[in-house]
Order: sequence, then structure tokens, then C-alpha cells
Amino acid sequence: MGGLVEAQLGVPVLRVEPIAAGLGLRRFLRVHTAGEPPTVVVRIEAPDDPRGRPAGVAPEPPLEPLRSYLEAHGLPVPARFGGDPARGIDILEDVGARSLADVAPTLPAAERTRLYRTALGWLPVLQGLADPGGLPAFERRLDRSLIRYKGELFASWSLPAALGRAARPAEAAAVASAFERIADALEDAPRRLAHRDFQSQNLQLRGGRDGGPPQLALIDVQGAFLAPPEYDAVCLLRDSYVELSDGELREHLAWLRPRLPDAPDPDTFQCRFDLLTLTRKGKDHARFLYAAHERGDRRWLRHVPAAARALRAAAPRVAALDPALADLAGWIARLPDTPCAP
Repeated sequence: MGGLVEAQLGVPVLRVEPIAAGLGLRRFLRVHTAGEPPTVVVRIEAPDDPRGRPAGVAPEPPLEPLRSYLEAHGLPVPARFGGDPARGIDILEDVGARSLADVAPTLPAAERTRLYRTALGWLPVLQGLADPGGLPAFERRLDRSLIRYKGELFASWSLPAALGRAARPAEAAAVASAFERIADALEDAPRRLAHRDFQSQNLQLRGGRDGGPPQLALIDVQGAFLAPPEYDAVCLLRDSYVELSDGELREHLAWLRPRLPDAPDPDTFQCRFDLLTLTRKGKDHARFLYAAHERGDRRWLRHVPAAARALRAAAPRVAALDPALADLAGWIARLPDTPCAP
């Protein structure tokens, strides 16, 4: 990999370091050079794993040209210095080794609010973008099949954790029915461009210019799709890696809602936010358990309690609006608040 960087950047490579992988299978390397830029990040696509998506849904598209499109519209994505598209390799700007997830818990309140408002301020920009033609992100969408798939993950991994035993067919079917009901409720929501994984681990801190405060950069953009306007807000404000207080969450939502292109009314906004919390955090909760028990990657178990708490915050409100979700809410209430749930 060092040879590719040397050939394309024209600078000697000093060393190559692996970057810890996330839940996905994609690999990243930090390459140190003897010139400018002093470091770059090499992003290497992994072979597609069809178990990570519903049957019939295409795998994630390449990073380009979406990265260039977002960059042209002022969004702070890493610059691209080159790569090898045939091998799924991109050489990208190194936007830092610290994410918002790393620093948010210890930041002073004012600085934490500044960074969160900066990130939330990108959502109206994203949602205001129109399809230029030919970008796969505008052809992908959060639809019934994806919501159904999230329900299947929850039934397979999270429901047994709530029950303390394997789920019976009727119980799994009840979860499936509840997620169909959620899909019904979201059917008429406007679909706007969403990052799809807009959480604190994908917001990197890079040093401010001229000694100014640190700024955020947005990474991992290739999974973008069309979703209801509240989707990315759920990812960040109901994050499993940084839990916000109820007060912080309410203040951020109140700030964001009128700034969105659709400016949904408060009740619709809250309802969709809660419904999307059940689908998104239900999937996250299940994926953490899946990674631990199927891949032997137990790093994610410590985030299980936060995902469970996010689900418990939303479930009673949606069950009060739709009694068909009462059973699902009851099982969510029973999710263990421990990192090593069975």
C-alpha cells in the first residue's frame, strides 16, 4: 500500500499503521510520509457480505462521486488524493485520529453544544441537495424492505435478550408485524438525502485553522440514501457512543426542526423521531450482539445498554399513539441494562 501512496503522491512513505476497524468489514490504514501531506488515510473496500443487507438490496456504492458532490456543496468531507478504483482503494485526507465520540463526554458544555450544532447544521444542507443525475445515493432509500430487515435483526438478536430465551415463532412474528406497522406510519414521510450513519464516531475532529477551535469533518459518507428528515438526527442524538441528557436532546431537536427544508410540525417531527429510533436503535442493539456472538468482536457489548436506553425512551410514546406497538414496547422495556446480554 505504501508503494501506491508513493507513486500517486510523489513522497516517500515512512510507515503504515492499521486503524481499528468498526462494525463494518472495510479496512483503513494511516500512512506516514516524509513530505506533504505528512499523513493520509487509505480506505480499502472489503468483499461484500450479503448478510449485512436485505435480499435484493444492492451493496453500498463506491465513495466517488458522492464524496466530490458533497465537497462541492461545502460539506467538510475529507479531500481525495488518489487511489485505485478497480481495487476499491481511496487515498484520503487524514482528518484526525479523534472523533466526537472520543471527546464529547469530557468537553465543556458550551464547546459540546457548538460541535453538535455544527453537525446538526449540515442536515438542512444535505436535505436541500437535489439529484444531479447518476448518483446512486438518490436511488437508495429507507423503504419497507430495509425496515423489515431491521425488524428481523431485532427479532433474531435483541428479542431473545429481552425474553431470556429463544423467541417463539409467534413472538418473532409479532416483532415483524410491529415493524410493518412502523413502515406504514413512515410511508408518507418526505424522503431527503441522509448520511445514514450520522453518529459521533463518523464526526472527526481536526485542528482549527490559525489556532482556532477544533472543527468537525464528516466521514463514511458512501452509504447515503433517502430517508425521512429525522433519520440523521436519530443517529446523532440517540447515539449509542455518546448519550445526551434529555435536556440536551430536547434543545437540539427544538433548534433543528424549524431549520429543516420541510420544517415538520412538532408532533409529526417527534413521532417520526421516535419511530425511527425504534428502527435504527433496534438494528444497532441487534448488531452489537451479533458482532459479539457471531464474529467474536466483544468491543461493542459495552454500547448495548445505551442502545437499550434509547429504545426505552421512545417505545412508550409510540405505543401510546399506536396500540399495535404495545407488545414491542413491552419487550423493549425488558431489555437487560447490562453490556454482556446473552
